[in-house]
This record gives sequence, structure tokens and C-alpha cells, in this order.
Amino acid sequence: MPSPVAASPTSSGAATPTSPSPHSASLFGLFGGLVRRFSTETGPSSSSSQPPDHPSLHHAATFSASSSANNGVDGVYTPPHLHRQASPMLRPPPLEPVTLKGFRPDTPKQARLLTREIAEEIRIMVPARLGIVDEWNLVYSLDQDGASLATLYEKCGRYTGRRVGFVLVVRDLEGGIFGAYLSDYPHPSPKYFGTGECFLWKASVLTSLPPPPSTDTTNLSRSTTIAAPPSVSSSSTSSSTSSSTKSTPAPSIFSEAPRPPPSPTSIRFKAFPYTGINEYYLLCEQHFLSMGAGDGHYGLWLDDGLERGHSDTCLTFGNERLSDEGEKFGVLGVEIWVIGAEGP
Repeated sequence: MPSPVAASPTSSGAATPTSPSPHSASLFGLFGGLVRRFSTETGPSSSSSQPPDHPSLHHAATFSASSSANNGVDGVYTPPHLHRQASPMLRPPPLEPVTLKGFRPDTPKQARLLTREIAEEIRIMVPARLGIVDEWNLVYSLDQDGASLATLYEKCGRYTGRRVGFVLVVRDLEGGIFGAYLSDYPHPSPKYFGTGECFLWKASVLTSLPPPPSTDTTNLSRSTTIAAPPSVSSSSTSSSTSSSTKSTPAPSIFSEAPRPPPSPTSIRFKAFPYTGINEYYLLCEQHFLSMGAGDGHYGLWLDDGLERGHSDTCLTFGNERLSDEGEKFGVLGVEIWVIGAEGP
């Protein structure tokens, strides 16, 4: 029995490879790429035969085909004219005037430190989230609650953890009004606290100036607090038939004249924001309250009895002395106002 003979790959001439060789595949791919390239450039869908449909692309294609001198290389580029419509300006509505709440009915007007005019100036400097608040509430008043720093801390402590702001108002013995904006409620702390939103401020009332010499003062009348002299009565003695009449008094410079209506209060307001030099915003202890420091000087300092204070130029706010009395001043009144929360 003859033994089987194993088939050799070279024994059959009809055998063909099932896959092309790598060399033939690369040649085929190169040839196919050249065919597609030439067919695309000469085809009917060429960009030179049909301009794009988008208006902006149409202007760009027309410009590049019509004038090659304005392409930015051979000449100054002139962009195509496009019709643009301005968007409407959206302005926020005007803010409501500030309303100050918290004074008792029996509190005299001269004991009320913060006025609406000063509050509107402070409102511009406070953070935007609080600037839209139109109701400020009185937290502490020296006239209504007594001269005690501990009472001030206690009343302000009711706003712990709330995103509110506080306005400190001080009046010295000469009638000057100044204070500060506090980003956190004042409370005893072993270290400085607060943020860069804090600032110091001062305000002074501007008195009206007398009229200049060139002003016509002919028809101006003089008013005085001195009472006019009584009129003198006389009876007619020349004729017995005439009745007694009262003589008209002569014009007097002491006669009262109608006063002009009061003019609106004009104030000069100065604010001293955070300078970024240090972070000595607020430092409060049982025996004092202070804002700003540097080189051994406080921007504003009050004692525990709210009787004495200090103010000098400090690095934190770069302020000037807030009181016209000098570095040391006497305290006549103190108020604390809260913005962004209801009153106590």
C-alpha cells in the first residue's frame, strides 16, 4: 500500500493568494487618493463655481474674488458692510430712598445722629447686595440704651451668622459726625476679624454762604428775634368833632420779615476704603472697640464707657483723622445700624 504524499504549497500551480501584498495595497491607495483629489477640484461642486449661501460667507467670497488689493497683505483690509442692530440698554430701576427705623417717639431730634442724607452717601459704598436694601434698623443708641460697650455687643450679637452689614455712627463734642461700615457684627475677639468691605467715613454739614457783593440786596428784608416796639396811639386835639385814631408807627429795622424756606441740607462726605496693606479690619475686646491699625495708630477707637475716642491715620484704610478735635476726642453719641435684617 503506497504511503500518502503530503501536499506542498508549490506543488499546485492553480493556487492564488487570498490577500494582496503590502506593496500593491500602498500603490492602490496612492492611486485612489490622486483620483479623488483631481475629481474634487474639477467637479461641479467646486467653491469657485457656486458661492456659499450664508450671507457673511458670501460677502467674504465676493470680496476676495473682486479685489485682492484689500486682503490685508497687499493693501488695507476693508471689512464688508454688515447691517448691525444695537442691543437695547437695560437700566436697573431706581432705588427707593433709605428709611431709618428704630428711634423711639420720645427721642429728641438733636439726639438722632444718622440722617437720610448721610445714609444715602454710605449706601453707595456698601456691598451691592446691601445697597439695594432701603430699610435700615437701629440696633443700639447711646441715648436710648445707655453708655455701655457691653450693651452694644449684646444687641449686635443677635445677628450672629447672618449676612448683614453694620454702620457705626459717632458724634464728638464739637458736633462732628463720622463712623465706619462693619462687615461683621462687633463682638469681643482675641484677634482681628472682618473683610475688605469695611471702610471709615466722615461727614460735615455745609452752611450756606452769604451773597456775593455783586448781588442786588435792595429788596432783601432783615429778620430778627427782637420784638418790635409797641405802637403809640394819639388822639386828635385840633378838632373836637374828629374821633381819636391810632397813629401808624414808623418803619423799624426790628420789624419781623418772612423768612425764606429752608434749603436742603448739603453735606461733604468722605470715605476711606480698604487699602490692602494689612488685614487689621476690626479688633474688639471687653474694654474697647477699634477699626484699622498700623504703626501703632488706630483708625477709630472707642473705650468701654463710650466717653473717649481716638482717631488717627492708619495703614488699613489710609484715612485722615475723623474728628476735628484732634487725635483724642470726647464722645457725645453713638449709634449702630444694621442693613439687611429686620430690627430687634
